Amino acid sequence: MYKHKGNLFILSAPSGAGKSTLYKALLGVDEQVRISISHTTRAPRAGEEHGREYYFVDDEFFLDMIAEDAFFEHAQVFDHYYGTSKESIFGQLEQGLDVILEIDWQGARQIRQLYPEAIGVFILPPSLHALEERLTTRATDSKEVIERRMAKAVSEMSHYHEYDFVIVNDDFDAALSHMSAIFSAMRSKTPVMQEKHGNLINDLLSL
Repeated sequence: MYKHKGNLFILSAPSGAGKSTLYKALLGVDEQVRISISHTTRAPRAGEEHGREYYFVDDEFFLDMIAEDAFFEHAQVFDHYYGTSKESIFGQLEQGLDVILEIDWQGARQIRQLYPEAIGVFILPPSLHALEERLTTRATDSKEVIERRMAKAVSEMSHYHEYDFVIVNDDFDAALSHMSAIFSAMRSKTPVMQEKHGNLINDLLSL
């Protein structure tokens, strides 16, 4: 059975824009998509499990991985480290799966340097008011942390133009449809189709 190399997608957004909800919904409707599970030194939130949302490790373990050059990318966000291991990415791409990296713009820059073929998707909230409301309703952060996240949000969103696609997450179903269309379209690019359906194309042009 034919297997082509999968696409690597970079998914970024300010905290509270809904990127996690979107990609989880996409995973439920597209069997070719996987999410890369990153390492982090932050504590698990309510309902999160080691090896599902993140690999939760301490600072010493994380710094050892940096020393071993085990990360595809890594960054410090607020007071914690986040990183994506090389092993978790390339193994799935070679299986022909599309892999989502949920990282910030700093990590995205690192990824593009190492893997220029990566496809960037940035999620925007419909307004700053909606973003603050979502963070408050989530009830996982203190008022001080929310204020820090809001202050950082504008800076993060100023990098939207560095991405290939932008989705405004106002209507969830529309945003999900938009994201699904992006993933499908990238699988139909001419070089991919030439490799996947080369025999058919040759037959069609044989007269």
